[in-house]
Amino acid sequence: MKRRPRLYFSFRSPYSWLTVHRLRREVPDILDRVDCYPYWDPDAKTTAGLAERGAELHYVQMSRAKHRYILLDTKRLAQRAGLAMAWPIDVDPWWELPHLAWLRARREGRAVAFYDALVAARWERGEDICTPEVIARAAVVAGVDPEAAQAAPEDAEIRAEGIDCLAAAYDDDVFGIPYLRWGRHRFWGLDRVDHFLAAWRTDTSTPAGPTTAVPAAVLAGAAFDTDTAGGCG
Repeated sequence: MKRRPRLYFSFRSPYSWLTVHRLRREVPDILDRVDCYPYWDPDAKTTAGLAERGAELHYVQMSRAKHRYILLDTKRLAQRAGLAMAWPIDVDPWWELPHLAWLRARREGRAVAFYDALVAARWERGEDICTPEVIARAAVVAGVDPEAAQAAPEDAEIRAEGIDCLAAAYDDDVFGIPYLRWGRHRFWGLDRVDHFLAAWRTDTSTPAGPTTAVPAAVLAGAAFDTDTAGGCG
């Protein structure tokens, strides 16, 4: 039996946000038909857990020039996709909090709702999703226990599940986000979404969805780098 596709995403990465939006435009229930793995810059505790597994992250922090480019590029792509956007300001972010809170929401069967609440907070309103207050508000919107979401990094089982996700990324040679793996095929970045969708339709006989607002010429070629601010995507 063929393994389901894996989608590695990050709440940090604007290209991850745009990729998931594009996938859902074409296949509305895609998040129920792929295995989703959160990916983030780990803190010292998670890093130690990864080291015990013989794993690490396959990426390098970016330059300031590249960061400035991504600011402009993301705004341009969001506008072409018809999405409102407010660029968030990350001050000493602790990425364990939103990503492990998402794993907690998944246990409650509210993964998609919590994802939507967090990306709306981050990319539409420019809020700091690494703060307990924003996590709690997103949890309430998504129908998730807000205290459990806030406490997710202190839950040993959730922390271990997070380490499993990052170790899987290491094993799958994930070096940037977004990243899709399906069998031996890998698709990195927003500009490879059409390639994944073509493979998906061929394999599942799924008809094409609505035409994306992002020009095909942009998506089909490597017109931009798919890294994200901070190097996590």
